[in-house]
Amino acid sequence: MTGERLVVADSLARSFGVGLTAVTAVEEASFTVEPGGRIALVGASGSGKSTLLHLAAGLDRPTGGTISWPALGDRAELRPGPVGVSFQGPSLLPPLTVMENIALPVILAGTAERLARAAADDLMDAFGLSGLGEKLPEELSGGQSQRAAVARAFAGVPRLVLADEPTGQQDHASAERLIDAMLAIAELDGVALLIATHDRSIAARFGTHWTMESGRLWTDEAPCSA
Repeated sequence: MTGERLVVADSLARSFGVGLTAVTAVEEASFTVEPGGRIALVGASGSGKSTLLHLAAGLDRPTGGTISWPALGDRAELRPGPVGVSFQGPSLLPPLTVMENIALPVILAGTAERLARAAADDLMDAFGLSGLGEKLPEELSGGQSQRAAVARAFAGVPRLVLADEPTGQQDHASAERLIDAMLAIAELDGVALLIATHDRSIAARFGTHWTMESGRLWTDEAPCSA
């Protein structure tokens, strides 16, 4: 199964509303995500990047076209387990500590709590969160909260991680360290990465570049121009 495609989309579309007030967020998007892929999706705010990631994660259903996960199973099997997701906005569960938030997907997948906490501890070290395990989300800075959400996406060793603007609340140096950690863990564990970003310096670190504009997707192996 390691050679099967992780995500396959054909003429994928997502509209919101009906009739004259309908808004098309994604239109006729066709793409594949291969095992080990390193994909940066760039585009302006409102271009449809987040909607495309939500569709790829199985969190939203298309209004047109098809999407499947040949190597991962059906939509109900994607999380927790094969697919990890880091959202653009706040997503940590407020009543849980940082450690508990990161360990949660591992526990939900059936791993013993002791092992889940050990895995979460390793991820906190990797993402610069050492010493913050017992903090609540409300006690974190925006950048720390974002790094914790990315760490949680990697918990449980998924086959695919989807991250929406993962460096949006980081300064330049912190953003580079965050991407360093994401790429290093992905390489070690054989995880495919698809990130949405408006930062072309971050996109340049990924081998495959996709562009969205007004809901339309272009896929291209060449680096995006500045």
